[in-house]
This record gives sequence, C-alpha cells and structure tokens, in this order.
Amino acid sequence: MSNQDKPLGFWTTTSLVTGNMIGSGIFLLPASLALYGGVSIWGWVFSALGSLALAYMFANLARKIKGSGGPYNYTRAEFGDFMGYLVAWGYWVCMFTANAAIAIALVSYLSVFIPELKQQGIFTVCVTLSVVWFLVLINLRGVKEAGRVQLITTLMKAVPLLIIAVVGLFYLQPSHFQPWNLSQESDFSAIASTAVLTLWAFLGLESANIPADEVENPEQNVPRAAVLGTLISACIYIPGTIAVMGLIEPSVLAQSNAPFADAAALLFGNWAYYLVGGIAVVSCFGALNGWTLCVGQVPMSAAKDGLFPQVFAEQSSKGVPVKGIVISSTLVSLLVLMNFEQKLVDQFTFIILLSTLTSVLPYLVCAVVNFRMVLRDSKSSDTKPSAITLLLAVIAILFSTWIIVNMGLTTVVWGFALLAAAVPFYFIMKRSPQSVPAADKS
Repeated sequence: MSNQDKPLGFWTTTSLVTGNMIGSGIFLLPASLALYGGVSIWGWVFSALGSLALAYMFANLARKIKGSGGPYNYTRAEFGDFMGYLVAWGYWVCMFTANAAIAIALVSYLSVFIPELKQQGIFTVCVTLSVVWFLVLINLRGVKEAGRVQLITTLMKAVPLLIIAVVGLFYLQPSHFQPWNLSQESDFSAIASTAVLTLWAFLGLESANIPADEVENPEQNVPRAAVLGTLISACIYIPGTIAVMGLIEPSVLAQSNAPFADAAALLFGNWAYYLVGGIAVVSCFGALNGWTLCVGQVPMSAAKDGLFPQVFAEQSSKGVPVKGIVISSTLVSLLVLMNFEQKLVDQFTFIILLSTLTSVLPYLVCAVVNFRMVLRDSKSSDTKPSAITLLLAVIAILFSTWIIVNMGLTTVVWGFALLAAAVPFYFIMKRSPQSVPAADKS
C-alpha cells in the first residue's frame, strides 16, 4: 500500500491521539478529584509532564521500530515472544476496560438529557451496550470511515472545552480551594493518588503508534502526532479542571454526574448545561470510536506472529479485524454488566484504575526498551542521542514505576492477576500447531 493510499494522514492521526485522550477523563475526573481538593491540580501537572516524556519515548520508538502494534511490537522486537505476548495481553485488557469506562461516562453525561439514566437499571445498561455496538458497526465499515468520525468529533469537543476553561478562570471562587488538601493523606500521597487518576486522561498518547501501517509517512507523522496530541490535551485538561473546581463547591462537585455541564450552567445559564452535556456525549463517542479502532489492532498484530489465536488476525475485505473487534467488544459488554449496580462515578473510578494499571505496565516495558536503544545509540559515533533524549528516557521509566507503586493494593492485585492468567495461554499457543496467519482478503 503506497503512502497515498493509506487512510490516516497527519491531522487524522493527531486527532486519533487527542480524541482518544480527550474522552471520558476530562469530563468525569473533576468529580473523582473533588475528594482531594486543589492539591489534585499538582496531580495533573505531574501526570502531564510524565505523559509528555512517554509521548517522546513512543515517538522515538516509532522512528526506530517499524510496523503496527504499538507497545507489543516494540517489546517483541527487543525482548522476544514471551514479553511481547504479555504486553499485548496487558494492553489489550487496558483497551477493552477503557472502552467500558468511556461507555459508562458517555451514558453518565447522556443523563443530562435523559434523567432516567441516573437510576442504575436495565434501561441504563441497554443504552450503554447500544452505544458500544453502534460504534463497532461504524468501525467494521473500515479504518478510513473511523478516522473521519474521529477527526470530526475531536474538533467538536476541543474548542468548547477551551472556551469553558478560559472563561471559567475569570469566575473562580478561591474558597473552593480551601483547605488545599481535603483528603486525609499527606500532600505528597494525595498528589501521587491524583496523578494515578489523572494519568487515565492521558491514556491514548500511543494511539498513533498502534495502526502505524495505516498512516501516511509513519516515520514522520506518528512521532509528531504522539507529541502534539499529548501537548494539546494537557493544555485543555489542566485549566479546564481548575475552572470546574473553582466554580463548583467540592461537596457538590463530588456528587455530580456531569461536572463540566454544571460548570457551564453556572457561567452561561441552563442552555449551556445542555450544550456542554451534548459536547461531552460527542467527546466520549469520539473516544470510544477511536479505542474501538485500536482494540482490534494489537491482538491482530500478535495473532499474525502466532502469539494470539488466529481468529484475531482475520480481516474483512476492508482490512478490518472484524472478529477481534467483536470479541473485544463482547468483553466490554461483560464488564459493563458486572458493574451496573454501582453508581456511575464509582464504576468509572474503579475501571479507570484497572485500565490505567494494565496500560502503565506496557508503558514501563516500552520505557526500558527505549532506554536500552538510547544506550546503544550513545555508543555509536553516528547516532549519538542528545542529552534531553537520554533524560526523557530515564524520566519515562521513573514515572511509570512511580505510578504503579501508587496504584493501591487492590488494583495492583487485580492487574497482576489478569497478567498471570495470560501465562498458561501463552504456553498453550506455543504447543498447539499454529495455522498460517490469515491473509488479508482485500
């Protein structure tokens, strides 16, 4: 496939990164962070700086190691099949748990228009699952169509969010930030806890790397999209959260199902409440679309290498891993059904912690891969890395480790249990005769 025939250009690829990040996180996280108070702003700052280091890391890896698959592809190239398989499994778990969280957030904001959705019941579950499977159908039409949806929805949500962030900063109530730390933890512990939560909003910084084979001029566009998309998101997240916290009293904010819509109502009136509620729905819709596109790509890459069942490698005439997307979305549906009796914000908080852990573990492995490559380059007279490249490689490792340490015992146990469950399947895959990877039927 020539560069001209590839479905994802630079701006579409950047919108995939930004759109996958600016989804449910920015719209519901202010409610999760309200229990910590103003100190959570520092959590945003730490996660933003760490995420930029990770984005730079993925940009460097995209230049060095070609092909789709993102974290799986880089890990397998450096450490072989077993580590590559574990990262593929962990990242796949991250993606389908992320899709469940985004779908829950979407329905939470949809309750602005349909109040009955605030009552957890069969109706809420049916609406959530309907959204999940509607986007599956869009993605089954092809990568190009999914990319168009992503570009449009990213533009629709980024501009209004910036307006609320900028205007809201002029109406802050300083009393809403007193005391600075509302939790029972020390300032450092509170910052660590909120950094773990806010990192969820940056998951997706590697989205351009995953479908790299579908991107025009991937050696240039993938690295640029990773860094630019992360920077755009950070410039929206931090002032936006400050504005919402400054407008809504902490105890009220903690109970809000739609914090940005509530903040808009305070600024502009009831019409803005519904407008921002609609924008939030579009935002979550776009993020869920982007992640549905990605959720089939990683297992497809692993299946082509004989490390996942060959059903994940099968592609339609449009080059879409249909069965992989359907299987993954079935797991999304099961996760929604398992948690539907909890309140929406409680569901969201638990699932984002689990999704964050299962993504940060692959991030850590990729950070080690990048560091080893930088060290090798430093011994070469032709490709010596800059000091900033070496520094950011170290920061990426330290940041990923710090996040994992602060995830909390329950989340870590769940995460490692999911990884441990993958090990027997690896040896089963290795022992069973592998069929020839499914050919592209196009």
